[in-house]
Amino acid sequence: MADFIDGSDAGALSRFDQNLFDLRLGRSRADLFEPLSRIYGHLGSYDAFANRLTDLLRRRFAERPEALKLRDLERDLNPDWFLSQEMIGYVFYIDLFAGTLKGVLDHVDYLKSLGVTYVHFMPCLKPRPGDSDGGYSVMDYREINPALGTMADFAEVTAALRAEGMSVCVDLVLNHTAKEHDWAKKARAGDPHYQAYHRMFDSDLVPLEYEETLLEIFPAHAPGNFTFYPGMGKWVWTTFNEHQWDLNWENPEVFLEIVDIMLHLANQGAEVLRLDAVAFMWKQMGTDCQNLGEVHDLLQALRAATRIAAPAIIHKEEAIVAPEKLVPYLGVGRHRGKEGNLAYHNSLMVQFWSSLAAGDTLLMSHTLAKHFPERFRNASLATYIRCHDDIGWAITDEDAAAVPNIDAFNHRRFLANFYAGTFPGSFARGALFQDNPETGDRRSSGSFASLAGLETALEAGDEKAVDLAVARILMGFALIAGFGGVPLLYMGDELGLLNDEAYLKDPAKAHDNRWMHRPKMDWSLAARAEKGEGVAGRLLAGVRRIMAQRRATRELAATVPTHIVQLGNRAVFAFTRPGDERTLACLFNFTANIQPVDLGPLFEAGLYGTYDFLGDRVPDLRSGILYLAPYEAVWLG
Repeated sequence: MADFIDGSDAGALSRFDQNLFDLRLGRSRADLFEPLSRIYGHLGSYDAFANRLTDLLRRRFAERPEALKLRDLERDLNPDWFLSQEMIGYVFYIDLFAGTLKGVLDHVDYLKSLGVTYVHFMPCLKPRPGDSDGGYSVMDYREINPALGTMADFAEVTAALRAEGMSVCVDLVLNHTAKEHDWAKKARAGDPHYQAYHRMFDSDLVPLEYEETLLEIFPAHAPGNFTFYPGMGKWVWTTFNEHQWDLNWENPEVFLEIVDIMLHLANQGAEVLRLDAVAFMWKQMGTDCQNLGEVHDLLQALRAATRIAAPAIIHKEEAIVAPEKLVPYLGVGRHRGKEGNLAYHNSLMVQFWSSLAAGDTLLMSHTLAKHFPERFRNASLATYIRCHDDIGWAITDEDAAAVPNIDAFNHRRFLANFYAGTFPGSFARGALFQDNPETGDRRSSGSFASLAGLETALEAGDEKAVDLAVARILMGFALIAGFGGVPLLYMGDELGLLNDEAYLKDPAKAHDNRWMHRPKMDWSLAARAEKGEGVAGRLLAGVRRIMAQRRATRELAATVPTHIVQLGNRAVFAFTRPGDERTLACLFNFTANIQPVDLGPLFEAGLYGTYDFLGDRVPDLRSGILYLAPYEAVWLG
């Protein structure tokens, strides 16, 4: 027994593991307890809370499987592992992709053919029955949705994918639980301990005062931010839906509970935790209760906690907010290098669609250059063109004002109409989502392919329009593969899956048209695409080629800066990636016309080669002028 140390009620730790834990605790102690002291230090129970947290971390580390402890050591030695150009993500709903968790393993070869190293299982923890906001209304964080499998299945599948070089990402909702969650049920039954886990009020006086500055997230089907429950006689904070009860992060018990859940998922093999709805975690009267400073303290502390007990884990923070508010989620000031590892590059996605509709990239170049650093410390952005969610047209008055002849309000209206397919000359096929007549906010739903014009072109039988739609789609993939960070492919986009109206037949989904761009994976189409047949075959081959070239191009690692370059031609978006061996220049034509580009500004930015690594060819170049075909992307170096 001399080689083991009593681990309290967690069992025994070897002397090596105890020393390893103590070293990691020492490394991250300040990152953990400095922000927690700012949040909870005024409480008389703070010291006891800090001791309970340390004991919790030690216990969960003692329970960690040996294979995952080895993964921890691997990631300690290479903390920037997720910033490699070899990182490529694939995102899917398990039931729509494979039926069940174990069914995912039947499609490993398909994922590997795309170069995937990061697999995001869309919400798979046990949801409430019926409408569950797409799985984000969770009633048990420690169980898998029974329709998909069990937690034992999850551990088995994550181990199998890990052996194939793929890390699994899962969603963890931090702002709220389902009203059917055990905490909420106990609160409704009158238990004051659990009532303190949520934000509850005996009258509507305080809620009404909060409402004066709050925004409505889903005004069409979930107006307001509070719900009255007669049986309990209390008003409950419900930001998103009546069935989603906001958590009270002012209560340190909530912090302990969530850390325990995070480490439970880590010990089952999750390697990326997508922390959902983080912008809303802290509430303060007189504000919109979004993106407050305490949120960043909490997120730093959560990252420090997992870095102590499960350092193989990274955190991806879901904050779909204005550009100037997004960057802090990757760490600025005292949080630099200590908060999120990944965040969604919502602005890149919005600006892609904006530039595509307008045929003008000046707003895109201005916005991305103004608001985003060229790289981050041990962090980066997840780049994507489409996802499971709607597109909110996050174009600010200030950014629009910097571009001649653009009014932000009118431009947002134009984009919503363009991608609903109602603007004259639009190639897109989509739908308005949450049209708010009071604020003028109108968001958009639709699949990548349908928004890019493929659905309209196929219905018209217009081969030229089909070619242009395919070019738009492949340009989008080349953009997210080259920009920096981790490119995320949403399931089926590589095949050009179109909008799916089947959701209208399901009462739990019919009210939410975001389901139109959440179609079931078409494996028969994929089989034909494997043979090179049809539009899907062209797209699949093109995406595989782009991702293979990304993996082979070290200048595309997220550790390499991304420098936006303003060109004389506003139809073309450009940036450089200055690596150690060469500077790569990436250019994208956002129009259906051939565009001439003077390469002078790129040569001044460090470009000295003119070979197109993406197309594996020497491009059309005359007297220093590059001619880009419609919707063409090139990576010059």
